[in-house]
Amino acid sequence: MTTPDARPTVPLRWLDDVAPSRLPGGVTWGSPLPRGRVASTDALRLSEVGGGLVAAQFWPLATWPDGSLKWVGAALGATDRPGDYEIVVDDSAAPANPIRVDVRRGAAELTLDTGPLQIEFDLPGAPGDGAAVIRRMRRGDAVVAEHIHLVSLVQHEWADDGETAPRHRYRSRVRAVEVEQEGPVRAVVRVEGVHRQTAGDREWLPFTVRVVATAGSDRLRLVHSVVWDGRAERDFLAGLGLRAEVPLRAPLHDRHVRVAGADGGIFAEAVRGVTGLRRDPGHEVRAAQIAGRATPPLDTWDPAVADRLHLVPAWADLTLTQLSADGFAIRKRTAPGHAWIDAGAGTRADGLVSLTDTGGGYGVGVRSFWQSHPGQLDVRGATGDRATVTAWLHSPEAPPMDMRFYHDGLGQDDYASQLDALEITYEDYEPGFGDAHGVARTHELTLFGYGATPATADLADDVVQLQRPPLLQPTPAHLHGAGVFGDWAPVDRSTPARAEIEDSLDFLLEHYLGQVDQRRWYGFWNYGDVMHAYDLDRHVWRYDVGGYAWDNSELSPDLWLWYSYLRTGRADVFRFAEAMTRHTGEVDVYHLGRWAGLGSRHNVQHWGCSAKQLRISSPIYRRIFHYLTADERVGDLLRELRHSDERFLDTDPTRKVRPDAATYRPDRGALAVGLGTDWGALAATWLTDWERTGDAWSRDRLLGTMADIGALPHGFLTGEALYDLDTGRFDTRRDRVAVSHLSAVFGLVEVCSELIDLVEVPGFASAWEQYCRLYLATAAEQEAAVGRPLTGIHLEQAHSRLAAHAAARTGDASLAALAWQAFEGMGEWLLHRRDLRRTRVLPPHVLNPVDEVPSISTNDAAQYGLAAIQNLALIGHLLPRGGDEDEPV
Repeated sequence: MTTPDARPTVPLRWLDDVAPSRLPGGVTWGSPLPRGRVASTDALRLSEVGGGLVAAQFWPLATWPDGSLKWVGAALGATDRPGDYEIVVDDSAAPANPIRVDVRRGAAELTLDTGPLQIEFDLPGAPGDGAAVIRRMRRGDAVVAEHIHLVSLVQHEWADDGETAPRHRYRSRVRAVEVEQEGPVRAVVRVEGVHRQTAGDREWLPFTVRVVATAGSDRLRLVHSVVWDGRAERDFLAGLGLRAEVPLRAPLHDRHVRVAGADGGIFAEAVRGVTGLRRDPGHEVRAAQIAGRATPPLDTWDPAVADRLHLVPAWADLTLTQLSADGFAIRKRTAPGHAWIDAGAGTRADGLVSLTDTGGGYGVGVRSFWQSHPGQLDVRGATGDRATVTAWLHSPEAPPMDMRFYHDGLGQDDYASQLDALEITYEDYEPGFGDAHGVARTHELTLFGYGATPATADLADDVVQLQRPPLLQPTPAHLHGAGVFGDWAPVDRSTPARAEIEDSLDFLLEHYLGQVDQRRWYGFWNYGDVMHAYDLDRHVWRYDVGGYAWDNSELSPDLWLWYSYLRTGRADVFRFAEAMTRHTGEVDVYHLGRWAGLGSRHNVQHWGCSAKQLRISSPIYRRIFHYLTADERVGDLLRELRHSDERFLDTDPTRKVRPDAATYRPDRGALAVGLGTDWGALAATWLTDWERTGDAWSRDRLLGTMADIGALPHGFLTGEALYDLDTGRFDTRRDRVAVSHLSAVFGLVEVCSELIDLVEVPGFASAWEQYCRLYLATAAEQEAAVGRPLTGIHLEQAHSRLAAHAAARTGDASLAALAWQAFEGMGEWLLHRRDLRRTRVLPPHVLNPVDEVPSISTNDAAQYGLAAIQNLALIGHLLPRGGDEDEPV
């Protein structure tokens, strides 16, 4: 970052620390700017480090309260020579001339032109069946793919014991096409629709597909999101995919199928192969076919082959199935009605298939393909004039999705029995609440428009770009210097004690990164989540025990990962956090129906818990990813929550344990809202909406409730306030003291840290400081302050960061000592488990025995990580250093 008197410069780095060898798809990212420094994106330029300006596109993502730019989205077009870049403020320099994405509108169609690729869309109401998400992809005069549409299969009976049930076919029905962003470097088209039965009129599975086109690029990025809105007892989704029709022109021996295998391997074959025959067509013929080039004219071949070419089988169909995280199979056949032949197998396919000839062709890749199993890639009809290529996001060869609740209720028909069950399985059950209706799933795909059959080396690079897309990012130092996301600081190992804590943080990250793969936390609905707690006897995570199974953001592992990335810049941590953001924002949150805007607490099934709460759907878990990537789909998720306070009208989050039901009177405007998990989520919602859109409604609710908390007799210690939905304000007369150990561990600390630095609201900072000072105080200190000792004090180590906040604000060294003392207990706990890591655990009942670390639950890891990160940032200078006998401990 430059000095305050100079114009801001944003230093950028590649996520993987090295510039890619080429950038065929361009890159999009987000960057923060310091408060009050830049008023408009018109002043921003992208420059090569040590070089000249580069064509780029900028747009606002968020603003500071004074109206200056806080976050900007940025895009760089396709280039064969990517380098190192920085964003500079220089409105005196003319921007570089880009290769443009041209957007042309007609009465019934929309066309994007990136240069190499032309993409045509039908507008709703245009002639045709209305199924096409993309009508046509061209390279010049050659059509490489058309009628690109979604397909699905549904069965209405569950077939046990290997039996089959009838399946009904559906395909997309487009209802809206909108240009969301229009160049010059990047254009985005949003397509919305539903799946419609091909032999009926039922419509379901609403979807959104964003098509992202970049200047100079021969490929499209697709972000596909689908909402499951079925009936769990009747709708078993048996297949979900994207299908394209591919025109073919060349002879069968010049048509080529390419499929990405594992670890960079490519399955590459011609539709009609001429290698391995009893007679040799000639070296040049064989070499050309293997390379994917046009073979020499037939009259130059050995006649023993040329005259008998029709006797060589041609393979019309090919399928790759990835039904688990550990195995894929490839098979092919000559035509329907004939046997499938095994063609190859491996472990983890990279999810790309292409069908091309000498005039070009089409490819499609699915990011996180094997991680999101069961997946499938199909080529059908490659011997005809028009083939189809389908990327299945859920394979029709896998068992259908079973969204039914996993048990019969076990007699838990009233709140008393449900609360009793919490004491044994930690599951919060309620009849009808384990419903998946309204959860969603997002996939990222890339469509390739090839001008010819790609060389194997180029295709292998396409696979790398698909699965690990290049990403520009601000440096940790710049992110910290810009003052975004509250209390954190880049990694600092300057003292032995700091180094020890940093080593512990690395240990926890490595542990969880390793557990994802060891425990195979993969699958269509599961990828991106982690388990909550560990079973020491079985040496497995408690995948089948009530509320101990999938974590669903419990105690904020999302934030632990994102703050870990902010300070380290580690690519592996970013991608772990990215997968979690995709999962928790889609699968663990409802997007339509009764609980739209709410998330589900941890459970054996992601949607199984009856605790539907804002603490899970909170934007605090998604906004960091959105701002770092400018991702539009996550922008949708943030926007969905604007009016999530309305959910309190029908779903009281504490209905089972509320002793004073009279305080919760929606008919009288008395909605009881907790000042911890509830208000923390609402504050994050309103803050994010205000800074993204400038919306006055969100601003007023945020600032108004902040002022009300400051005016309450006991501030945050009140625990719960009565909220008027119409005015968006709290009743400040409520006079009580109630504390929950969960209040501050679902993003409240992070959002309060941001708000106190962002705006001045009378009484708010003092109310938060009081809460932070008293939570770990002695009973006598608490009684002196509020008239009685506080109850419900748990997770002391995690709350050490509250004392650290109060110490940093007041300069009270005794509070800093208290914070480090509370944190120390967790540090000793972690050191013990690091020592246990050296012991190999090999019980015979462990499926994949490896080094185990008993009892590091997600709660422990996330709260140790967040406490360490914030304590180091706030009072790291008062950390007992250790290491030398003369240093204080």
